[in-house]
Amino acid sequence: MAHEQRGEVIVGLDIGTTKICVVVGEVRGSQLDVIGIGVHPSVGLRKGVVVNIESTVNSIRKAVEEAEMMAGCEIGSVCVGIAGSHIKGFNSHGLIAIKQREIRAEDIDRVVDAARAVPIPPDQEIIHVLPQEYIVDDQAEIQDPLGMTGVRLEADVHIVTGSVTAVHNIVKCCHKAELEVSDVVLEPLASAEAVLTQEEKELGIALLDIGGGTSDLAVFGDGHIKHTFVLGLGGHNLTNDLSVGLRTPLREAERLKEEYGCALSAMIDKDQTIEVPSVGGRRSRKLSRKVMGEILEPRIEEMLTMVNQELIESKFKEQINAGLVLTGGTALLANIVDIGEQIFDLPVRIGFPQNVGGVSDMVNTPQCATGVGLVLYAMHHGTKGRFRTRDGGGLGRLAGRMRDWFKGMM
Repeated sequence: MAHEQRGEVIVGLDIGTTKICVVVGEVRGSQLDVIGIGVHPSVGLRKGVVVNIESTVNSIRKAVEEAEMMAGCEIGSVCVGIAGSHIKGFNSHGLIAIKQREIRAEDIDRVVDAARAVPIPPDQEIIHVLPQEYIVDDQAEIQDPLGMTGVRLEADVHIVTGSVTAVHNIVKCCHKAELEVSDVVLEPLASAEAVLTQEEKELGIALLDIGGGTSDLAVFGDGHIKHTFVLGLGGHNLTNDLSVGLRTPLREAERLKEEYGCALSAMIDKDQTIEVPSVGGRRSRKLSRKVMGEILEPRIEEMLTMVNQELIESKFKEQINAGLVLTGGTALLANIVDIGEQIFDLPVRIGFPQNVGGVSDMVNTPQCATGVGLVLYAMHHGTKGRFRTRDGGGLGRLAGRMRDWFKGMM
């Protein structure tokens, strides 16, 4: 049977603390269609870092199998996301003399190399060197200096580094799951591709991706990344607080958070009650839902206040004219936008993946922002996945399972 000619297929792999998400995208001209998705609970990671290779490999394999079944293709190569407290970001400057008066591609490469030639601790390695702007002689704010005339070329870049061990362990997990790694991408950078508009990036915007183990911040301005920061707190801390405060197992605390969680206790009707399962075979108890809000609100306030403090200290707060976008599973918590606007004193919105076709309704959740973003990042920046076609099938059955799974996740 002849197969319809497929567009280029790119695969994003988001290895998170809570879940592994595989998104398969097919490129058709300038449009990206999502043709497959696989999600599996993540076992073997803590705060975005691999702590058990075998468990992580197993989780990756299961998510990949689901995505392969749905997309009807075999996945051989992935663009993988990286996050965690080990990630560091800083700005650097490079300067060179132009040999031929006219700037050529090799001059641009040389000035970026000059900017990246900074001392880095031996346990860190460079993940990204992201050009922000070029300066030719004294003419600043140049996006692409190719073909211009001058004697001196300068570049401002944002450098992102990560722990050598953490990066290598992620790549090792992929290899053990029989996947090639086409690129390793900082997760908030990927999420930005899916949830931010170019206008927002030009005007100045902050993206806060609240995952299970960490909260990752990226600040954009003039169309480029300006600042990155990782806070070692995330959705797991909220679940843990609930588990301790309500004296209930972690699994039940996670379920209660998803079903009844609220970031502002003042918004909860004091007459609302919830049933809280107990530990050790004791009977479940009825509690006011307001108690849950009183446990969650201080932790969310603490997390967002720490991020706000980072924005103020880094001097980027006054450049955020388009406000702040929240994404990641915790962004689904009721009233989180309200508490965010109170703390940041900026407009806040929830980031849902945009600009994709195909089964886009299945990835239309903040939990999929990184997975979709990885595919968009690879599409825009030339990292391409490889695949081998095989007969598709199981699409409808899987779609139902995926929707059920997302209903039960935050």
